[in-house]
Formats: sequence, structure tokens, C-alpha cells
Amino acid sequence: MSKADGRVLPALDTFPGLVLTLTALSGELPAALVSRLPAADTYKEYAVKQLKRDNLLRTFYRNGVRGLRLTAAAKHLLLECWPDQFLPYLSGSTETNQLKSEIARRLRLHRMAEVLVTMLNADVSVLPWEKPALFSPTPPDGLTALDRPAYYSSREVKELGKEAIKIRNSRSTGVLLTDGGIFIIYNTGPGQMKWEYKAEMRFKALLEMEICQTRLQAQFKRAVQTPIVFGIDMGQMPPLMGVGEDKRHNYFVLDGGFEQFYYLTNDHCGEVILQLLCHPGEKAILDGILSQGFGSPRPGWMIENDAMDGEIPVLFAYTCDMPRLRRFNAALEKMDRPGTLFCFDFQADAIRQVCGPDVDIQCIDFKAYERSVFLSPENN
Repeated sequence: MSKADGRVLPALDTFPGLVLTLTALSGELPAALVSRLPAADTYKEYAVKQLKRDNLLRTFYRNGVRGLRLTAAAKHLLLECWPDQFLPYLSGSTETNQLKSEIARRLRLHRMAEVLVTMLNADVSVLPWEKPALFSPTPPDGLTALDRPAYYSSREVKELGKEAIKIRNSRSTGVLLTDGGIFIIYNTGPGQMKWEYKAEMRFKALLEMEICQTRLQAQFKRAVQTPIVFGIDMGQMPPLMGVGEDKRHNYFVLDGGFEQFYYLTNDHCGEVILQLLCHPGEKAILDGILSQGFGSPRPGWMIENDAMDGEIPVLFAYTCDMPRLRRFNAALEKMDRPGTLFCFDFQADAIRQVCGPDVDIQCIDFKAYERSVFLSPENN
């Protein structure tokens, strides 16, 4: 614990400290998001109530949307105890300090916070003071390769200064850097994403110049940029792939600007799949299990595949790579051939909407998979 003005603040490495930290970084934390943070449910409820009793946290409710905000006392105490960490977020006219009540701005803050919690639960570095200041106007001296996945919010990217003006209309919430991989992150929430095509392409070009060619060239020189869009559930994926009357949402996903484009749910299921994308070795283990009983894949074949069941191509689609799904389905239809697709059980209904009748969808039991992962000797 830290003291200021005779008052005691919880340590940042405790659950109450985490809630205060995430609220400070987000500006407004969706009240329902607390349930996804790591701790027992009864303790989480007690801790939030105690923070409110201590006049450190308050509920802001308007337009049917409930969020948690820091009190003026909490901001003052955090700045007094940890100025280096919180000054950029709790001072001046920053978006996280000068909070607005307009619903559109609040929902933007909520979408940013949802991604922050998803990354945190996927064991990604999210706290600014626990990772290199990669997007500072002047790169830090002695900048070396990242040794673990790190997420930089769009606010951190915009610390570049004048260069960041080019991406101010981007819908991205930030960028995830893994060992050799770059993921541009979006969060469509419960609605449909309204893309800003030119701004997204400028964001891609900015990352290529700043990360791949300049700041971390040794690690990311040959890295491929891949978007991930999060949604509240699997219902947001089919429209992104052109299902339904409104086709405006799929042009950015399927226009060929990115060879891969993943869709993940913004919940625990999405966190688990995100870990697989961050750690290709873990993904290879699951692919190896799914490959048992099948023949070897045919690289470079006219139909994309991860294995062969005789002459039937098999695709492992549990990461919901939307362009790949489209290419697989289109090739099967063109050649009038059947195919087999593996996905997690919670993804099956949405994937059926984007696949033709000749695709045999096989479901992986998500809960059984998760039990096998966490009970395996490697994870004990």
C-alpha cells in the first residue's frame, strides 16, 4: 500500500490496484468488465464496493450504459504516489482525464478497455511502464527485441507525434507485437465496424516504416501484419464476410489488403485463441492433434488445406481467419468438391452461415480442449 495525504491506496499489484489502474488507463471501465478480471467473484464484488466506500471509484450511468470512473480524490492520490505511471493519463486534456458523457465517446472508451482486459488475460504485457516506450517520438536507447507479447494502445501509438496524424481516423484500438508477428487490433463490440479504409492502410504503412524498418528491424523486418477484429459474440462475424443484405462491412476484410484477418470473441474463449496466435508452438500442438488420422497436407494445392482425408481437403479454422475461410469455400464450390472444416463448438453456427452445403463442419469441444491444456504436464 502507498500513502498520500494520510490516506492509503491499494498497491498496484493487488486486485483493487488493478481496477484503479485499468480505470485510469481506460478513462471509463465498463462495469460488467470487472467480472472478467482474475479473482474470486465474491472478492471482486467486495473490492469494488470498498473502493467506492473509500471515495476512489464511482459509477457513471447514462443512456443505459454503466461504467466505472475514478473520483477526483483517486486521481490526485494516484498522481501523488505514482506520477511517472499516471501523469500521461490523469492530467491535462487527455481523453482519459477530460471525460465526456456523449455515448459515442464512452463506447469508444469501453471498446478500448475490453481489448485491454482481453490482452491482460491472455498474458500480454499491457501496462505502459512494464514494456519499452516503443512509440515515443525518439526511440529509447538500447531498444532490443521484445521478449514477450506486448500490446500498445492507439493512444500509445499516437505518442509518435506528427507521424500519428496520418492515422487519426483509424478504427484500430492498438497493435499487438509478438515474436515476429504484428497484429492490428479492432473491436466492433455488439455492432458492425464502420471501416475507414484509407486510414487503416495508412496505419499499416506507419507500422511498416516505424516498427519493421526502423525501431525493431532485427525482430520484425520480415513480419507480416495481420488484423484481429474482436466482437461481443460470433454473431458479428458473418456480416463481416458478406452474409446479409448489407455488404458494406466486408470490403475491408475480404478485399485482399490482408491475406489473413482473424475474428475473435471478446471473452474468455477469445483470450484462449489469442494465446494460440501469440504462441505458434502451442497452436502447432493443437494442429498436430487434429491431424491425427489424416494424410499430410498438400502445399500449394488449388484448395487450401491443413490435412487431407483421402481426396477431401481438411481445414483447421478455429482461429476464424475470414479470408482463408472464404478462399476455402469458394474453391470447393468452383471445383464442386466436398471439404471438412474443424472449429470450436461455439463458432460452428456462425461458420455454417458463411460456408456452402458441401462443407462438413466438425466441432472441437472448447471446454474439453481447455481442460486438456491446463491439465497437461507442460502447464503444471
